[in-house]
Amino acid sequence: MGEITEDAVLGGRLALRQPRRGHRVGHDAILLAAATDVRAGEHVVELGAGVGAAGLALAQRAAGVRVTLVEIDSALAALAEDNAARNGLGDRVQVAVLDVAAPEREFAAAGIAPGAAARVLMNPPFNDSARQNLSPDRNRRLAHAASAHTLTQWTSRAASLLAPSGTLTLIWRADGLADVLSATSVDFGGILVLPVYPRPNAAAIRILLRAIKGSRAPLGMMPGLTLNDADGRPSAEAEAILRGGETLRWEEP
Repeated sequence: MGEITEDAVLGGRLALRQPRRGHRVGHDAILLAAATDVRAGEHVVELGAGVGAAGLALAQRAAGVRVTLVEIDSALAALAEDNAARNGLGDRVQVAVLDVAAPEREFAAAGIAPGAAARVLMNPPFNDSARQNLSPDRNRRLAHAASAHTLTQWTSRAASLLAPSGTLTLIWRADGLADVLSATSVDFGGILVLPVYPRPNAAAIRILLRAIKGSRAPLGMMPGLTLNDADGRPSAEAEAILRGGETLRWEEP
């Protein structure tokens, strides 16, 4: 895996050990955690957790929740487990080395029973290996590259893990909104979409999406989040979330 760095996120509230090369923790993980509503006592599963950034940020914010981090790469999973312990979250966070596409029995054997999660959050790989140039770095490629069926596999897994009316939260490329809506249409409803803009008057680069298992409520579009002002300085709202630990509110439009 090579050299490991230790980096502070959430304004120093969370310290994460991660590989210097390959996929690095960025805004996406913190935005995903901020967009995931939780209540005390709930069980939350993060799919494709990497070194645990999103799930640990959520556990750090919500003292009464249990979090399971699912990661296919055993080296990253070991770092996630270490990060949980280093941040005093080891008693509420467990790590499972699993492929998201693994049979249901393997999830059950790891203590992740079907229908037992109140929330699932995920940042699936979103680059199509057939259409886009991918990084030569294996770990970065694994984190970012996806086949045409990846998103459907991940949303189907989320549906199987969630209890009735459980909530899925995900972050994805903005230009892939149609793919996300298609993948979530079978098992989910009550979908709310929140665009993320790099600066004013620019096209969105990400979408955050919340979906409710089994809901028949209609699609809703939320006011967007702008990360930087016209001069490239972080916006006050983004700073409150990325450094201050504030949550993103899913209020009906």
